[in-house]
Amino acid sequence: MLGNRTFPLAEMVIRFFSYYTILTNLLVACCFTALVLAFACKPVRATPSFFTHPNVLAATVVYITVVGGVYNIVLRSLWDPQGLQLVVDELLHTVNPLYYLVFWIIFIPKATLKWMHIFPWLIYPLVYFLLILARGAISGFYPYPFIHVTELGWKSVLLNSLGITAAFVLLSLVIIGVSRWGQLYQRK
Repeated sequence: MLGNRTFPLAEMVIRFFSYYTILTNLLVACCFTALVLAFACKPVRATPSFFTHPNVLAATVVYITVVGGVYNIVLRSLWDPQGLQLVVDELLHTVNPLYYLVFWIIFIPKATLKWMHIFPWLIYPLVYFLLILARGAISGFYPYPFIHVTELGWKSVLLNSLGITAAFVLLSLVIIGVSRWGQLYQRK
């Protein structure tokens, strides 16, 4: 991105961090880092930190799974990365989402997950969406084509966002349902 930039460095940095993919992969990195530190310092810390809390880890599964799903279903056909960009692209959109999902299924306790957690989990994507729309209205830059108000218009963007919101809600229901089912299964 830096080698081919047509905008000032500060704008390129802002654009880079405007992608939900980048922000969510950073969240995954924070969760993994906190888990490693918690494991290394286990005798010292008895309560989970924010990034090691089961609810945060479960919400992160939803977020990173949406990253993989939206990219592989909607965005993959829109561009053809080559070389190192292809490797990075696959890591961010396919490998990390699958790896984190499998890690969560196998290692993370799920007993505290409740149906009511779905609503707080929607705060991060909602805030992201609102900030991206506000920034796009000012700069004209929208990181994803399905939220590009200038090209699609508000009606299409709002319909697209409702579809993605439905994906967040459905996936949240599945994650909590699986954890609840697992608890029932363990009791038998």
